[in-house]
Amino acid sequence: MAPTYPPSYYADTAGILAPQASLKGEIRADVAIVGAGYTGLSAALHLLKSGYSVVILEAHRIAWGASGRNGGQLGSTQRKGQEDLEALLGKSHARQMWGLAREANRLVRELIDLHNIECDLRNGAAHLAWKESHAKSMRNEVDFMERNYPDAGLRYLELEEVRELIASERYHGGVFDPFGAHLHPLAYALGLARAVLNNGGRIYEGTRVLSREGTKIRTQDGEVKASTVLLACNGYLDKLESRIAAKIMPLHNFIAATEPLGELARQLIRKDYAISDSKFVIDYYRRTQDDRLLFGGGETYSPNFPEDIAGFVRKPMLRVFPQLAGARIDYAWGGTLAITRPRIPHFGRVDKDVFFAQGYSGSGIHMATLAGKLLAEAVAGQFERFDVLASIRIPDFPGGTLLRHPALVLGMLYYSLRDKI
Repeated sequence: MAPTYPPSYYADTAGILAPQASLKGEIRADVAIVGAGYTGLSAALHLLKSGYSVVILEAHRIAWGASGRNGGQLGSTQRKGQEDLEALLGKSHARQMWGLAREANRLVRELIDLHNIECDLRNGAAHLAWKESHAKSMRNEVDFMERNYPDAGLRYLELEEVRELIASERYHGGVFDPFGAHLHPLAYALGLARAVLNNGGRIYEGTRVLSREGTKIRTQDGEVKASTVLLACNGYLDKLESRIAAKIMPLHNFIAATEPLGELARQLIRKDYAISDSKFVIDYYRRTQDDRLLFGGGETYSPNFPEDIAGFVRKPMLRVFPQLAGARIDYAWGGTLAITRPRIPHFGRVDKDVFFAQGYSGSGIHMATLAGKLLAEAVAGQFERFDVLASIRIPDFPGGTLLRHPALVLGMLYYSLRDKI
């Protein structure tokens, strides 16, 4: 049976590409990429523009994983705050990380413009304080950024401004990011895929990679012989490369989309911004083009999704917006992302000609897009910018792949309990 997209609001509204053939037989390419998400598609696009022949191998459909299921929030910073990055890496290295994050945001916008990708990009993002103590920390963060990174443009939101922004009394302050945005994530990924195909790239769907020996890849019905391999699997790496699997923790996140709410949607979020909060298990939400509320909330760490995803997400949604008690949920779905322990992306290589990028920790739209560009630079022998990230030591999760889930579950239960206090 041909692979299909899991049901979601995105799959119903993205304008899905015709299925690409699965790989049959033996082929050759300069670069073979495993995974057709943002990382793999961006890498392919940048490599093709430099004259490389490129093939992408995707086990399911293009952007079937997190790239086609996420909350659609485009960031402009690293997932870890700049003050923390300076303490961890030193000021010079942290400033390099800052520059890359800002470039990542610009790159997404440039690719959308260059390839005429229709993905409903809308500017503005607000990060809101769930507790009074969080509001104090956010004010301190803005003060730090104004002193040290004035180009960030971050602005503290007083309580009155938050109440003017959204119709919820749950928050105590916040931070506004003028460079943040939101978009249709699957439509963005499919736009990148169209550009790859239009520039001579080959994408094979329904083509699961079974094994790799150096730069030779074996799939269920074929084989690719390449000069270089890029692993762009993120939360779906599974057992393909044991040497980096313990650096990331796959976890499941869930999203619901209400029925079209009309004027009520514009009352709930009065300015059309992407919204997220400061809970450890964060809530994130936004209005869609047809005035639904798209709300992400809740995480699980077991292999299976909840039986009732809509009910699972409805609980945090109603904590923020009790006005929606009678609203119908038309779509509810889940997806798998990957986090690292320090919430910093993990870049590197496992063999001389085998590179990877993974562990975007919830900042995948811009950082995975940039990762593709940096991987393409590394393939061309330009390591300076790639090494800004590859030089960071990312520790294993305790217990490796065997015990990381039980350890994480205990930790997450503790922090999610603190969210409720």
